[in-house]
Amino acid sequence: MSRKSTRRDFIGQAATFGASLGVWSSGSSLLRADTSALQGLSAACIGVGGKGSSDTSHIAEQGVAIVGLCDVDQGTLNKKGREFPDAAKFSDFREMLDRLGDKADIVTVSTPDHTHAAAAVRAMRMKKHVYCQKPLTWSIAEARKMREVAEETGVVTQMGNQGTSEDGLREAVEVVRSGAIGDVSEVHIWSNRPIWPQGQGRPEGEDPIPEDLNWEAWIGPSPMRPFKKGIYHAFNWRGWTDFGTGALGDMACHTTNMPVMALNLFDAMAVTPLKNPGLTEGETYPASSALLFEFSERDGLAPCKFYWYDGGELPGDEVVRQLPASFQKRVQQQREGGNKTSGSVLIGSKGTLFSPDDYGAKYYLLPKEDFVDYHPPEPTLPRIPYNSGGDQRQKWEFVNAIKGDYAPGTMSNFGYGGRLTETILIGNLALRMPEGTRIEWDAAQLKSPNVSEVNQFVQRDCRPGWEI
Repeated sequence: MSRKSTRRDFIGQAATFGASLGVWSSGSSLLRADTSALQGLSAACIGVGGKGSSDTSHIAEQGVAIVGLCDVDQGTLNKKGREFPDAAKFSDFREMLDRLGDKADIVTVSTPDHTHAAAAVRAMRMKKHVYCQKPLTWSIAEARKMREVAEETGVVTQMGNQGTSEDGLREAVEVVRSGAIGDVSEVHIWSNRPIWPQGQGRPEGEDPIPEDLNWEAWIGPSPMRPFKKGIYHAFNWRGWTDFGTGALGDMACHTTNMPVMALNLFDAMAVTPLKNPGLTEGETYPASSALLFEFSERDGLAPCKFYWYDGGELPGDEVVRQLPASFQKRVQQQREGGNKTSGSVLIGSKGTLFSPDDYGAKYYLLPKEDFVDYHPPEPTLPRIPYNSGGDQRQKWEFVNAIKGDYAPGTMSNFGYGGRLTETILIGNLALRMPEGTRIEWDAAQLKSPNVSEVNQFVQRDCRPGWEI
């Protein structure tokens, strides 16, 4: 594909979301394409099965040429290759990035959690704009690194928690910030995850590595281990501590997104495992858990206790009784063995905000009779002028920020997404300790000052060739 030599000329752009969200910004200047010289954007996509398949297609729907496809599974790669026959195909993202060089402006990263940072940091240092799936990284230290590299390079970034692009989530944030429910002292969030195996040890033995699977590249920066069919690749990796981040890492970037944004819930002062069967042989996360995150006063916001539940754990009756009767019925059905639910509850001094979905895009103000005549405040956050689903809207926001056609920029940039991921993953440190252990947290130093045993899990050494 031919390009003019001015293709990669970029100009500075002021980042606006740091101020509008009241959070750390991804940079005071973001690289964007000079629209006077732009001949069309191109993308190289890492991980093109599952969520990666839709990420690739949705980027292409925004008029971006797909010039490279990478997947460790040849069958998955060939399937996506039929959709984009002109794209070069690779099984190792390092080779793809080196070979394509300036032929790609954008890199998407839709791989298992443990390879997010290795791929995204490499791409950003090559001045690629990066869209990376949630959680942003596998470890807390990697999330900090992603923030720093995004700031240093000035590229446009976006984390794939698509609920951020929904008008409903942005309105809910504005409602809470306006003081409609008063000072929020408690947040309760529960998830129907995990929907993959957790609470099991490593199986014995090994199976032959399929000829169409690049196991070396799948393992990436993690310690090498034998291949076992159906145990890790292609879906069940989320429950394994070497590769995934469990139910908390998988869903909290969605379900906690709205309250975190509304209440500036970053850098917890402490986290405590309330219910925790513990890791199984250090290999997998527990099948269920409940955690308490504590947040001190933040820019005039009241101290807040933030409770997380997964694997069927639920808030107590004193919380559930505040919910709409129809949802209370669903909770009761769950307690009787029915389908698991998800939801979030923000309890304030003047009322309660309840969201019954994973993305915070739908909400209720309770008790209902206290808000009969309530009208939401005037918008303070931008609305994306693109009529489609949340996933596609987020891709529109990302691509048009790169083009310079959307001044507000990306809301879930790595400045925001990195802080969200850092905060969430503190919870996985708690899952390594007995119930009731209060782990104090020093966010500036990325360590616990009182439970030193967990500090070794803040980061890890990568295998040679996969360093970040």
